[in-house]
Amino acid sequence: MPDGRLWLLRDTYAAETARAPRHVGKELRLSPLGVFDTALGAIRADAEADAARKVGDHDGAGRHETLAASYQALHDLYQQRELTLGQAMTDRQEWEHATARSRHLAIVADAELHRRHPGQKIEPLRSAKQPPVSNIEHEQLCPALNNNLTETAAWVRELAAQRRAFRVKMDERHRPIPSQDLDWADLGEAFPSWWTPHADAILQPPKPEITPSAKILPLAAEYNAELEAAD
Repeated sequence: MPDGRLWLLRDTYAAETARAPRHVGKELRLSPLGVFDTALGAIRADAEADAARKVGDHDGAGRHETLAASYQALHDLYQQRELTLGQAMTDRQEWEHATARSRHLAIVADAELHRRHPGQKIEPLRSAKQPPVSNIEHEQLCPALNNNLTETAAWVRELAAQRRAFRVKMDERHRPIPSQDLDWADLGEAFPSWWTPHADAILQPPKPEITPSAKILPLAAEYNAELEAAD
């Protein structure tokens, strides 16, 4: 490939990685623990409220009922977060599969440009992926019962908006390319997902020339003549 083509392939790396959904695998693995703990807390608080009512401690029963409601609200929040995080990781896996070809070619093109121009200063490939979840963001996943639950972990709520934008981009990749000829079907997906990256070099030797059989040449000439006569 000429250098210009290699530079174009290399430049796709930043664009492809910029579309990557955020990696939240660790947070997703911890979500079931929060769901379990809050469900258990709600059950325990309800039991304490029942026990307090039986002995006539109505104030204590009310406190435990309030605590049970808080646990239930937190349980629902954890369940919703688990769903959101799971969708983000599903999208992440789809992105990795759909962009494997273009990212592989970008990396190989970068390596080939370095090989061709050893004395040229070429900036290293930089991923535009979103940074991993920080410690502060991770702490926001564990709100206290007395916190305003609607104001915690705003970055998790942003995943939903990011997912909508991601789905639009992925739908564009899977949308068939319309054929220019009305008599033919669509040409297939713009970026087919069946392609698997391999280690073949970009520079390939020319294909061997195949000499047609002597019996084929007269038939081909006759066929071309019939086409010209029909035109």
